[in-house]
Amino acid sequence: MCKYYFCTLNFVVMQPIAITGSASVSAFGENNSEVFNQKHSLSFDQELLDWVGRLPESLKAKIKALRNENRNFQALDASVLYAIYVSRLATRQAGWKKGDAFGINIGSSRGATQLFEQYYDAFAKTGKAETLASPSTTLGNIASWVAQDLQNDGPEISHSITCSTALHALLNGVAWLQAGMCDKFLVGGSEAALTPFTIAQMQALKTYSRAREDADFPCLAFDLEKTENTMVLGEGAASICMEKGTRENALAYITGVGYATEALQHAVSVSAEATCFQKSMRMAVESAFGGAENDGISAFAEMPKNIDAVVMHAPGTILGDQSEYKAIQKLFGDKLPLLTTNKWKIGHTFGASGLLSLDTAIQMLQTQKWEEAPFFSPQAKPKELKNILVNAVGFGGNAVSILVTRA
Repeated sequence: MCKYYFCTLNFVVMQPIAITGSASVSAFGENNSEVFNQKHSLSFDQELLDWVGRLPESLKAKIKALRNENRNFQALDASVLYAIYVSRLATRQAGWKKGDAFGINIGSSRGATQLFEQYYDAFAKTGKAETLASPSTTLGNIASWVAQDLQNDGPEISHSITCSTALHALLNGVAWLQAGMCDKFLVGGSEAALTPFTIAQMQALKTYSRAREDADFPCLAFDLEKTENTMVLGEGAASICMEKGTRENALAYITGVGYATEALQHAVSVSAEATCFQKSMRMAVESAFGGAENDGISAFAEMPKNIDAVVMHAPGTILGDQSEYKAIQKLFGDKLPLLTTNKWKIGHTFGASGLLSLDTAIQMLQTQKWEEAPFFSPQAKPKELKNILVNAVGFGGNAVSILVTRA
């Protein structure tokens, strides 16, 4: 199986994977409810003294109600509760029930950030760890609690691959489905890392926005003219339900997947033309449309015709935005697809960001509405949005590209 799907560019065309359920929470609201407004949802936090993308108060109230419905939920980190919440919504939409046979792979870049910092602060002061400090802050805490809540009959996997975590979960789910080891798979990513120490880490890297409290756009994601980094952190989670083959209730189809890792100059670097994205996007397209060895026509050469849009990773940093754009230019030449990103609106949600971008792509395919990035000149919209590439990359130069197609 690996030979054909993930270990070489020369694999056969993959079978479509139906997305039968999709749910998200972010500064947009629930299920991208505000995705097509033309205002950002970032706010200046008076305690952190920085811009952040927080869940709306109405959503916070629902998460609080979720915490209170089960005494075992009282000790869980917010990232776990977000994952449980969106997983319930996604599986309900897909028609899955408790006890059904399906796999779960949900990850996070930072894991139980709020609880870990809380418990460590207490330890630093007293020299003693609280009783539940270990089980409630382990990385495997997310998928296992979702599995407990949904009572699935299947594997449960947690992982962290920094900012491409959620799309790596999707890759893994595709592999299980293609291998015939599962008929259904729930994948997701969750992040609740709006803490002083986490933001201080981004400031130390000099990636965080220094926008004033009255700034109109604190995050200039995909503004290629900016002169300083403007990344803003957001919290959020997303889950999707996947089933192999065609389904009447499909929201969209995953028709291509690609990934790549590039050599680093330092721990957080990316090459000037994002070689990893060039490889991952090409792989995703060729797994959908086939290569020259399959049909005599290079899918790579036909990319401008095959791809209508790209939802970019574009985190709001100078190098991150420009290198991804250059990678797209390298592949598409002067026939660029529509390009956008959602991070100027909701911030960078770390491990959840890839699936939040995928959720945006699904919304665009279903509504045939285009979500523009305000800092990039709009391109001519195609008659139909049919195929959209979604990109994510994390520290370590690990990129993932997913091709999602209209149902």
